[in-house]
Amino acid sequence: MPQWFSRAVHRLSGTTFKLILLVAGFLVLWGMLAPVNTIVWWLNQNAESLGLELEDEAETPDVLLQPTTAPSDAAIDCYIVFLPGVGNFSPDEITEGERYFIDTLAARHANCVAVRDVFPYSVRNQDLGRQRFLAPLWQAAKDTESFAYVFVQIRNLWRFAISADDRYGPVYNLGIARTIVDRMNAAHPIVRSDRPINLILLSTSGGTQVALGATAHLREWINNARITVISLGGTFEGRAGFNDVNHLYHLYGDRDWVAQLPRIIFPARWRWTVGSPVNEAREEGRYTVCNTGNQEHSGSEGYFGEAVAVGHTSYLEQTLEQVDRLPIWSVDQPLASECPLQKRSSHATTLK
Repeated sequence: MPQWFSRAVHRLSGTTFKLILLVAGFLVLWGMLAPVNTIVWWLNQNAESLGLELEDEAETPDVLLQPTTAPSDAAIDCYIVFLPGVGNFSPDEITEGERYFIDTLAARHANCVAVRDVFPYSVRNQDLGRQRFLAPLWQAAKDTESFAYVFVQIRNLWRFAISADDRYGPVYNLGIARTIVDRMNAAHPIVRSDRPINLILLSTSGGTQVALGATAHLREWINNARITVISLGGTFEGRAGFNDVNHLYHLYGDRDWVAQLPRIIFPARWRWTVGSPVNEAREEGRYTVCNTGNQEHSGSEGYFGEAVAVGHTSYLEQTLEQVDRLPIWSVDQPLASECPLQKRSSHATTLK
């Protein structure tokens, strides 16, 4: 046996390698058990609570809780629902940049209300801190410098995988859709009207996949909705939701390598995969890709970052202005198939 091979085997048999194998095994086991919570949630529901059992087919599912008369501020016909990335761990604790971003958009458009308490990585919409066994770990993760923060991201990535999975995804996405409708009603009761509801699912990172997964149920429950998904560096596998969403605007920064990974690992995203839902949406003009500049995926130079970008404005303000220019704020405004943002810089990379 060659000496170099013997030395390699000896090194791999050391404590470090065993520790790596132990961690890898733990992560695989964690992933295998990840769907259990979704299954338990499903078993504890009944058809009526899920909006699957109606006395009259013409009736709206009970899950909508729609009033028969419009409230005093009936001018509200637009909902901006925010689904954050895998770094979040609670429906109530988005970053200050994200909060400012959503609230400013809602303030600029008087017909819109902001919905920012949807946690796309819990079918029950629960704070991770409410899980007794792992609560200390999640509490430690609130410090983004803590190693525990990595476990939050891994945990949420498994939920991203569940949403994209053909076996568990339909159930998981049903639960998220129900949460979205519930929080929409909490922000402003959904009113029965002949005028379409302008539903904007604004998402980042893994939240985009969950947003797309929920659209089939949202389309069924709110049949007069115009559903637009806005992806800010979002990750998605390219199948779920594309047959139900009116339009997906995918915005990305040149330094956001996370947004580029799904184009490689998910076959439905490959341009030569003829007939995949995302490619069909592209051909039909329902999928638009926009370059936003030099943003990273997260951090101070990310989409919600406070660092100064080109033009002496912050990356946050830059992203805010770009999203505000999208033709999505009124149902009377046609959704453009071409990117309405300013032309890309000469150093921009190609992302399709």
